[in-house]
Amino acid sequence: MIKNSATENSEIISPYYQLPIILIFLSFMLLFLNIGIWPTVLSASFSFFLLLQAFTLRLKITNNELIVLQLGKEIRRFPFSNWISWKLFFPNIPGIFYFREKESPHLLPILFNPTQLKSQLLDKVKDLEITNK
Repeated sequence: MIKNSATENSEIISPYYQLPIILIFLSFMLLFLNIGIWPTVLSASFSFFLLLQAFTLRLKITNNELIVLQLGKEIRRFPFSNWISWKLFFPNIPGIFYFREKESPHLLPILFNPTQLKSQLLDKVKDLEITNK
């Protein structure tokens, strides 16, 4: 059997639950501000949605593309040949993963291990990283 070289060197980025957990904690802290229950409900709902996404979504990085998986099923491919740039904003806080394709920009909350993600991106598309010079 011949292996596909694009998937042979692939890595699935491990989940990172820090962002949704921090947001859930901050959501419930809103109860102490006496601004009503609805801001807490809305914020907590969004935070639990992000936590669910952290459990179900995975990023798979091959030599040629970034693949988004949900419960093991592929839902989207982003070929590196279409990328213009990328950057991790505030990866230790946790922050946001930005990448720009020819057609559109993408902003994603960091629900994946930022160290592992950056390492893989530097290995595959280092020349497209936006750096502060």
